[in-house]
Amino acid sequence: MGEHFLKWINIVDFKCFHNFESKDFQRINLISGKNNVGKTAFMEACFINMRAMNIKNFVGALWGVKYMRENLNILANNTTNNAKIFMERSNGINLISNINKSSFKIEEQDGIKLYNFEFNKQYIRVNTNDFSYEIDIIDNIKFIDSFGLSNGEIIRYYSTIQKKDEETFLNTILNEFDNSIEAFKVIDDLPQCKINETWLEITEFGDGVRHVISIVNALFQAQNGYLFIDELENGIHYTYLDRVWEVILKVSKEQNVQVFATTHSKECIESYARVAKKLEDQEIAYIRMSKLSDGQIKATTFDYELIENSIEQDHEVRGW
Repeated sequence: MGEHFLKWINIVDFKCFHNFESKDFQRINLISGKNNVGKTAFMEACFINMRAMNIKNFVGALWGVKYMRENLNILANNTTNNAKIFMERSNGINLISNINKSSFKIEEQDGIKLYNFEFNKQYIRVNTNDFSYEIDIIDNIKFIDSFGLSNGEIIRYYSTIQKKDEETFLNTILNEFDNSIEAFKVIDDLPQCKINETWLEITEFGDGVRHVISIVNALFQAQNGYLFIDELENGIHYTYLDRVWEVILKVSKEQNVQVFATTHSKECIESYARVAKKLEDQEIAYIRMSKLSDGQIKATTFDYELIENSIEQDHEVRGW
């Protein structure tokens, strides 16, 4: 495994997690479990911990995960994103992993509100009146929500595809997904696909097309970094899942990318195991999340051999 890969994480006071630990991660990690058990929140915590190397990156990560949850409301209400609100709702967050320790706590002293940060043993205290709420991003740490990447993100990431001369690879994947699609390009600042000699915006196609384009673009963009994919199977027919996993397993290995993905689909889990076995790629893990009777959330990690044994013996692997 890559030296930069996340191997374990402890999550304290973030969303549904109060004192949660998960470990034994591999290059590719598939997460499953019942609704509202914290699959997406778990990935968000990992995403924040990987990005929180300084204040601007930390604020950018908090803003990013909140925006992904609220983008429909933001669009519907025509409101402006408020980084301060998003930050202060995360008061008390404490994330510790083999890569980074990041925490954020708000204190008041003599009527003055103070933000307290910790990033890998660097302690920073800032008066909120002096805080800029500026954000920054890290190019190779990417999160794809269930809607896929925005047009702007696809355009930015596609430039990496072009620099790596991988346009033909993306076109081949899209044609296999939908044989009516001849090619993909950015035309007039819009991502478009060619069909019957006509270029159409990708909004004219189903969710699966955007999702496939998002995954392939992000894999190349995240070289030597991390990719988080929420609801990987969204818009993708189960008969095409093997090809999607083949792309993820092969490209992640070539580009040295650690991948975390969530799913509700038994077919997606079976496809994951099947393709890993076909490629003889044992750097995989399956993380099954469940809620205990006392409300605590537990994560059970299966390595390659346990995944194979469970699938072969037809055990229920999703956790319900």
